[in-house]
Amino acid sequence: MTAELTRGQNHPLSQVRLEVRVSAGKPIVAGATLSDEQGKVRGVEWVAHPGSPTLPGLEVSKQAAANHRLAFDLEALPDSVHRVSVLLALPTGVGGPVRFGAVAAPFVAVTGLDGSEVASYTLTGLDAESAVVALELYRRQGAWKVRAVGQGYAGGLADLLTDQGLPEARQLAGSINEAVATGLARSVAAPPPRPSDADRSRQAAASGPGPDQPYAGPPGASGDVSPQQTRPGVPQPSSPYDASGAAAAQGGQSGGLGQPDPATVTQPAAPAAGGPVDYSHPRRQSAAPPPPPPVAPPTPPGQPAQPVAGDATGWSMEERLYNQVWGMFEDLARTMAAYRSAVDFADSRMEQELDKVLSDPRSRIGGQGDAAREAAQAKHAQLVDQARAVLDRDLAQLTAEAEVVEPALPPAYARWDSPVWQGYRVPMEVPMALRLGDLHLPESEGLSIPMLVRLPLERGLWIDSGRSSLDDSLSDPDALRRLAMDAAAAHAARLLAAHPAGDFTVHVIDAAGAAAASLAPLVQSDVLAGPPAVGAAGVADVLTRLTQRVDLVQMAVRGGAADALPPDLDTAQQLLIVHDFPHGFDDRAVTQLRYLADEGPSVGVHLMMVADREEAAAYGPLLDPLWRSLLRLTPVPDDHLADPWVGHAWTYEPSLVPPGSQVLQQVLAQVAAARRSWNR
Repeated sequence: MTAELTRGQNHPLSQVRLEVRVSAGKPIVAGATLSDEQGKVRGVEWVAHPGSPTLPGLEVSKQAAANHRLAFDLEALPDSVHRVSVLLALPTGVGGPVRFGAVAAPFVAVTGLDGSEVASYTLTGLDAESAVVALELYRRQGAWKVRAVGQGYAGGLADLLTDQGLPEARQLAGSINEAVATGLARSVAAPPPRPSDADRSRQAAASGPGPDQPYAGPPGASGDVSPQQTRPGVPQPSSPYDASGAAAAQGGQSGGLGQPDPATVTQPAAPAAGGPVDYSHPRRQSAAPPPPPPVAPPTPPGQPAQPVAGDATGWSMEERLYNQVWGMFEDLARTMAAYRSAVDFADSRMEQELDKVLSDPRSRIGGQGDAAREAAQAKHAQLVDQARAVLDRDLAQLTAEAEVVEPALPPAYARWDSPVWQGYRVPMEVPMALRLGDLHLPESEGLSIPMLVRLPLERGLWIDSGRSSLDDSLSDPDALRRLAMDAAAAHAARLLAAHPAGDFTVHVIDAAGAAAASLAPLVQSDVLAGPPAVGAAGVADVLTRLTQRVDLVQMAVRGGAADALPPDLDTAQQLLIVHDFPHGFDDRAVTQLRYLADEGPSVGVHLMMVADREEAAAYGPLLDPLWRSLLRLTPVPDDHLADPWVGHAWTYEPSLVPPGSQVLQQVLAQVAAARRSWNR
């Protein structure tokens, strides 16, 4: 039976290897502190946080996310530790909520390694607090217990750590916030939480290498954590404790960055007073009823399930494909984490055995030492080969699934070379997401996962025209800038193609006029709001109009007077492409740009920067928040993105139009024709 705790209640723990799972609905920071018998944190080395996620006996998440899984091995804690406090905090300086009263009540659950709940606690009653001690795991008469705490701090992490007796509390809080901001800047946003009855339908794999790693879904309406499920035919990674028995788990996370629930995407409700402006067309018809989910053919006994496109749950095929792609992404992340953990364990074991041999002088005489070394190396090779066999099996199944899913993707999710674009028609509804490229890991070069981001965009895009860390072949900075602008034009065209006529407007700032060739398809098809702005005057004009639009919409939303907006205001989603920054920008223009990046997404104004950060180095740290607020993409392959579960460094490949293809011009011609019909 699960103990549902209220504030101050405690419950005994019958096992020492545990996970604490956190679901919050918005990105939050999760950490832990170790305390002595007097409840004091002795130093920064007793605090686990995203910048330093591992301590003896525990590991926390490496970045902010809506869902977290923290691993604990209470037996491995130092004898001087008598209490472990689980901390939650809201990220600072990233434009999100600043108090827990503005977000859904966080839910925490203590579970065994098999996913079975031991105790749970919903942190209600929080208001102005931005940091909170959620739970305590503490020793009492030789046994461990968990207590629901719920102690909040309006002063954030600094006040929380100070209250626990840490002298360097404010300095550590600052370094934690910096590490979180850096992690959010490079992380691919996970899909939003789904209702408990819309979780992926998964079947346990019969040939898994060990106990399945549990997957914590978001809490349902009743506060319960979703049951463990596995994707059909894909063996899940082993438990993080399988190999070494120590708490060496990767900091797994799963959750969204505050995006709308996909189950409600096609059923918009009327906005309440003070809510966001509803940009939907009043005469647009609602979507047709969802088709029945596909049925997989019967699977022979002992064989993996045959992959089927759209086998995830959802209200429409589009949603099922979206959820399926994210399921594949998570499966590959966790499978690779299990493989790398197994290899690390094999390396560590071989080193320990060799150290033991070399530390005994008697083993250095004769052939005893050589035999011991050969035995250790053979055992190492056997363990690595076993791990690789499991990885190859999982990769084969995921590759087979990708080969089925890729041809079934709709235009918004498809590559530019997909045949689906030949039948493209301007949509009547905004899709759930958009493809911005592909992601793969070094061990899985032949398997790429589509990188899908939710619409509307919750953060701007930065197309980095600086040198890639993986491709030094492009030594010509002009060629790299041209590639970056080509990528920006392709992304803008895809955004235009994904929206109904009149629902998306694109502005361009090209102060030096150097991007004419890349912008030619957009300009010639007449899909831009106007000619690209050039010179300092053009920069000032575009930025002033967009900042005024943001101000007007914000005032209307806050005042509950959305109907009072000027009749000539363009209520479509707005995208501003800025090329060759900071050329043509003065200090006022830079301030306006930062304002658009921070405040624009909430009222439908989005930013796409095409820039080399080093060229803006003269502004110093003034622009650091700007770069962190944008999702960095590259025009060539680069390994700068991290997944939201275990934090692997993924190689990103941009979604570019194939050389010589006319698909971009054909799609934009249809967009332009639909815009002309809509404006009549």
